[in-house]
Amino acid sequence: MLNKLVIVESPAKAKTIQKYLGEGVEVLASYGHVRDLLPKEGAVDTANDFAMKYQVIDRNSKHVDAIAKAMRKADVLYLATDPDREGEAISWHLYELLKKRGTLKNKETHRVVFHEITKQAVNEAVANPRELSMDMVNAQQARRALDYLVGFTLSPLLWKKVRRGLSAGRVQSPALRMIVERELEIEAFKPQEYWSIEADAAFDKQAFEGKLTHYKGEKLSQFTINNETGSAEAVKTLNKAADGKLLVTNVSKKQRKRNPAAPFTTSTLQQEASRKLGFGAQRTMSVAQQLYEGVDTGDGAVGLITYMRTDSVSLANEAVEELRGFIAEKYGAAAVPKTPQVYKTKSKNAQEAHEAVRPTSILRTPESLKSYLPADQLKLYTLIWQRTIASQMVHATMNTVAVDLGCGAGNTFRANGSTVVNPGFMSVYLEGKDDSKSDKDERLLPPMEVGDVVELKVIRPEQHFTEPPPRYSEASLVRSLEEHDIGRPSTYASIISTLLQREYVELEKKRFHPTDVGRVVGKFLVEHFTKYVDYGFTANLEDDLDAVSRGEKEWVPLLRNFWWPFKEQVETKDKEVQRSDVTQELLDEDCPKCGKKLSSRLGRSGRFIGCTAYPECDYTRNIDGEETTASEPEVVADRKCPKCESDLWVRVGKYGKFIGCSSYPKCKHIESLEQPENTGVDCPQCKKGEILTRKSRRGKIFYSCSGYPECDYALWNEPVKEACPDCAWPILTVKTTKSRGTEKVCPQKGCGFTEKVESGT
Repeated sequence: MLNKLVIVESPAKAKTIQKYLGEGVEVLASYGHVRDLLPKEGAVDTANDFAMKYQVIDRNSKHVDAIAKAMRKADVLYLATDPDREGEAISWHLYELLKKRGTLKNKETHRVVFHEITKQAVNEAVANPRELSMDMVNAQQARRALDYLVGFTLSPLLWKKVRRGLSAGRVQSPALRMIVERELEIEAFKPQEYWSIEADAAFDKQAFEGKLTHYKGEKLSQFTINNETGSAEAVKTLNKAADGKLLVTNVSKKQRKRNPAAPFTTSTLQQEASRKLGFGAQRTMSVAQQLYEGVDTGDGAVGLITYMRTDSVSLANEAVEELRGFIAEKYGAAAVPKTPQVYKTKSKNAQEAHEAVRPTSILRTPESLKSYLPADQLKLYTLIWQRTIASQMVHATMNTVAVDLGCGAGNTFRANGSTVVNPGFMSVYLEGKDDSKSDKDERLLPPMEVGDVVELKVIRPEQHFTEPPPRYSEASLVRSLEEHDIGRPSTYASIISTLLQREYVELEKKRFHPTDVGRVVGKFLVEHFTKYVDYGFTANLEDDLDAVSRGEKEWVPLLRNFWWPFKEQVETKDKEVQRSDVTQELLDEDCPKCGKKLSSRLGRSGRFIGCTAYPECDYTRNIDGEETTASEPEVVADRKCPKCESDLWVRVGKYGKFIGCSSYPKCKHIESLEQPENTGVDCPQCKKGEILTRKSRRGKIFYSCSGYPECDYALWNEPVKEACPDCAWPILTVKTTKSRGTEKVCPQKGCGFTEKVESGT
């Protein structure tokens, strides 16, 4: 019997798969990527057909060694990394490394692909292997080379023209442009006043509302009535014409169908998890990964969902059959459509060999898994399960009615309503919406016929103002990235993460706001690298990469066509553009101190207004108008710097006042202006320090070890000196949410212990 070695990406997946393959098979994990480009300039040799110089990733070198050691004893190698470009590249890198070490001589090597981790899927994949796809590998290499070349070429330019430590990215920069442009739209927006005229009425003791649609024989537009005087005059005229009654002049009844949403793709899963669960893209993908790789459900680990990086909305025939049988049994035969629901992908380069994100078995209901899954896993699994069920149920049937109510000659109010005749899929799941307003059509109207007289209770004017477009949420940003074909499903989470980490944007009330630095970088890239942050250009480049993965294009000419014009552009801008052109904007305002012009500038702590005659004139002020001309620093009394014994000063930074060393930049000691309070709870990580109450730069309370930076243990929730009864972790935390109230929660990852805290205890 041949000894077989199977390589997957994660240890959790390895554990799940090992039990499916039986004796004579060893399953090991690569722990993600095993090789990457050298982290220095020249790793992509542009003069030599973009030859790429790789090295083993330090943190994964021990795993590569373990795989090589196991391969010496094995007869056959199965590369079973993820079924996408990245997975294909990992398999290829492993193959190249093992070949170099001489462990593959006279041994079979196979590539196996499965989209769900079930016994049947894994065994079928192993029984039907294929060759490595060099087209997919080259597409990944091209993407990596492009990202490297943009990063290593454009980022240093940002350092020179804006500030050190900044970065630009082939995909992150168009995403930043989106957020900055939306903010500029909001700032430039001028609200317009308009008025609507509403009628509160009743028929057969049932109250309802109507809206004025025709006035004095003319159909109303949004801005027909645009001031209080006009609205008051209209109300007066209408009241006189009505005399307390309205006449039903027309009743229009229609029946409409509402179809279910398609099963989840990566993008729609991220959007819906954001809307309904409040999960960020990164959190969603992390939890989905856990569900895919396998969870112990009492009979050992099993993959609960199919592969979560996909842009396909199709379902396997056997999955559809199982779904239809389950729906018939649970919701009745009438809930099953005559033929299965079929969905078409919106993505032009969707991988149709993949499936949508679905449960590996619909028979595993959320209720049956409740005791095995932590809270986040259960929430996301429930969402996926419900969406999948709903996608194969009958449409919902709605009766809609529109009633026209006459109010004298030429005046008409309209009342809209609807009733659900058959909820269909809506009994299980209803898709969320971004920035949706309350829908007044979803209400019930009393039955009325032409000629009926309706009691008029009051006619009231309602003032409105047009609103600017909303800032992007995570859900709407992902949707917009997808609509513009920027990035791919697997990259949305990392794009958002990079923008936040670089402090180009901030999340406030779950909406993206560009920072001052983000604005400057965005403006610089749009003005000087217009082509490369253009949505169409980025989308076309993604199409080209997809074409490489299908074997329709060569990757080296693609890189060549991109690189040489881009390099020339960077060199030109380096010579032509001055730092002041980027970080300063001249204002039409004179300096009150010397009379020279003022300018808006970017400083270390954000934007400020300063004199163009600096350093001769040191006048500065905040954007909000507060003068900040340099003055003597405030010295902290009776204290010295704990690092160098210099004076401590009260300084003002981006996030307000703080204490810093007077010897800065030689000594970089800083501390909060408010001294942290001791919670009296010992640090469970280092067991030396105590947990202190601290305040973040943005003013948010958190809890961390007094031994920082040696110990980095930190919490957002207040710690309690009680051991977890489930996992014995030395502390619990107190967490309060709107939906669940106040609970004691174990902070350990993977432990789902919660205990309700009664009020008053």
